[in-house]
Amino acid sequence: MNTQFKKGVLNLCVLTLLKKKDAYGYDLAEKMAQSIEIAEGTLYPLLRKLKLDGLCETYLSERSAGPPRKYYKLTQKGIDAQRVLRDEWKTFSTNVNELMEENDDE
Repeated sequence: MNTQFKKGVLNLCVLTLLKKKDAYGYDLAEKMAQSIEIAEGTLYPLLRKLKLDGLCETYLSERSAGPPRKYYKLTQKGIDAQRVLRDEWKTFSTNVNELMEENDDE
């Protein structure tokens, strides 16, 4: 897949997954990999930026085995941002699809 396409939607994808439920980094990477090829090295800087921007927050969850996991949780600002990005994506993708359909005959 074109890397420029992926760059444009990674924030939306991560915010959407976190809107569904809190998750730790590896879990997010696994879920995203089912739909979009992404390296873990790409995801963690993105998560740090989302946290710095106030779109998510983190908390540690103890486990019976192994170290605690750092979970990411959307803030209200993150929920609002996801909604705006989702709406913008729907409009954008609809417009691109319409443009391609109009020009399929050429």
